[in-house]
Amino acid sequence: MNTRAKTTIAALCASMLLAPSLLVGGPAQAADQPLAAAAPSAPAHYPKRVDVNFVKPYAVLPKLDGVTIVDARPAARKYDVGHIPTAVNIPDSQFDKLAPALLPKDKAQLVIFYCDGPECILSHNSAFKAEKLGYTNIRVYADGFPDWIRSGGLHAVSVAHVKQQMDTKASLTLVDARPKDRKYDKGHIPGAISLPDSQFDKLAAERLPADRASPVYFYCDGLACKLSNDSADKAIKLGYTNVRVVPEGYPGWEAAFGPGPGASVAGAAAAPAIVAGKEVGTIAVASFERIFKEAPATVHLVDVREPQEFASGTFKGAINVPINTLEKKIAQLPADKPIVFFCGAGGRSGEAHDMVRMSRPELKTVFLDATIKWTAAGEYTIAGN
Repeated sequence: MNTRAKTTIAALCASMLLAPSLLVGGPAQAADQPLAAAAPSAPAHYPKRVDVNFVKPYAVLPKLDGVTIVDARPAARKYDVGHIPTAVNIPDSQFDKLAPALLPKDKAQLVIFYCDGPECILSHNSAFKAEKLGYTNIRVYADGFPDWIRSGGLHAVSVAHVKQQMDTKASLTLVDARPKDRKYDKGHIPGAISLPDSQFDKLAAERLPADRASPVYFYCDGLACKLSNDSADKAIKLGYTNVRVVPEGYPGWEAAFGPGPGASVAGAAAAPAIVAGKEVGTIAVASFERIFKEAPATVHLVDVREPQEFASGTFKGAINVPINTLEKKIAQLPADKPIVFFCGAGGRSGEAHDMVRMSRPELKTVFLDATIKWTAAGEYTIAGN
């Protein structure tokens, strides 16, 4: 082999070493050229999904034991204005905070999550979080609330939404479906008319609005009562197209906003009303003292001072939730009575009131803006600031 041939063969071998891609039929990748970025993966969807026919038997009143339906959407913008009856609200963004209080203690119980339809990932996110907490019987209704309404399911709203409608003087007919003498006359949501479900066929024509497109909201005695749902179904059959139910009913209203008109007709004297102080969110000192002396069981007293301060003296019957622990315990605050926050000078109690109003606006809370001193025996002196 001559010198020229040897040189040609050597050059060919060198070129093959520098361009290995020629051996596999593809173009060479420049050493400094970055690799193409991988396509972003789609959000994970929970594998165990159900449809509206699975959900409907559980979304009934009286609420069934053994199942919890969870709305994973934001409260004020979504859940309050429309949700599946009996659903509790655990916004996915607040799952870690609210789930311990609102999910069932029995982790084998059926839990159904939903949100705003196939494009909404919130219910799937929450389902995975619940699984990590140890829940073993989880389903996701992926078609969610839009599908629920399309399928003819009753449109539920919260008592917070009813209150907001009242505050803005919205035009609606609020209907109390409970018996008049035994229930409505003893306490009802302000502005509600009495139309007992047992007399619906007889009285509906004269008491419901003539315009069948007008909003009509039905309520009764909470999640144990089906009268509101029954009346709502009857109204829909009459052609009313803007029907809502308020599953929390009068008990939910009373817990959030206090007793309504007629509550004193129960045979006993009405408890003293909360009278607001000069500052927003406060209770007048005189009003507090009257309630504390005459009807202390009608409010929850929450001392937000430190444990050692609490131990040195406080109001009889008060519980201690120090202000630096309150945020973690907001979900555990009771909703059956108004809450009165207090401390020694009004600063921490005001902060507690503001904190709770932002996280759980459905609760009725006030605070004492006052300087208070206690003895170990529970005696006290109080002076408004």
